[in-house]
Amino acid sequence: MSHLGVQQAIHFVERYGYALLFLWVLAEQGAVPVPSAPLLVVVGTLVRIGHLQLTAAIACAVAGALTADSVWFYFGRHRGKPVLRFLCRVSLEPDSCVRRTENAFLKYGLNTLLIAKFIPGLNAVAAPLAGDSGIGFVRFLAVDAIGVAIWSGAYMGVGYLFSGQLEVALGYVQQWGSGFGALVGGLIAAWILWKFIQRRRFLKQIEVARITPEELRDRIDAGEELSIWDLRTSLDGDSNSVPGAIRLRTEDLTAYAKHIPRDREIILLCT
Repeated sequence: MSHLGVQQAIHFVERYGYALLFLWVLAEQGAVPVPSAPLLVVVGTLVRIGHLQLTAAIACAVAGALTADSVWFYFGRHRGKPVLRFLCRVSLEPDSCVRRTENAFLKYGLNTLLIAKFIPGLNAVAAPLAGDSGIGFVRFLAVDAIGVAIWSGAYMGVGYLFSGQLEVALGYVQQWGSGFGALVGGLIAAWILWKFIQRRRFLKQIEVARITPEELRDRIDAGEELSIWDLRTSLDGDSNSVPGAIRLRTEDLTAYAKHIPRDREIILLCT
């Protein structure tokens, strides 16, 4: 990116800042792995120097996020867990992000949406999980809008407060020219690669022997002594417990490890 290219990019953000902000946030919340935080910081700086209005900028961010979140809420309401797992894969988050989000909803309820945008993984599946959990659409929109306003306002606030430092950084960018574009491209590629490796490492760690419900039923009917622990939550949509299974929250599994018999096969029930 040349010196002129950097200036053109800055002028582009100044001229089309609201539309760009709406589309960028819409893309990120639509599961495209492109972070909005850098753009929100730049927008905060433009607000400081009077080129954009704070209220309008936050409104665009809220509109973009709610547009995408409403679609995911609908799919979560009608498709449930498959949508959640699909989002984890698209966003390159471990499948455990579904369980972490479920635990957060069980503990904090709808207030989870107030902080969801700040937390990778939680951000990816909060909207469809809200739909899957039966929360009313109007309540979801109201709380989600507040959460988006807090999230976008926080990053814009960083840009507003540190606008001087950002201007200095842009000066260095102009000096680096095309080298900066290559650096940014390399960092984005490295980030996506790291997320991919992190996901693959997680999947490798959880590779364990699996058993189908039918196989488990046959072994129970055969009278085998099994240690069965049911880790499912009320959000999993299946409250029917297996005979002899002990209910336990996933976060309590480590604490109860000493109570798990070691003289028989251990079976964990999960989604």
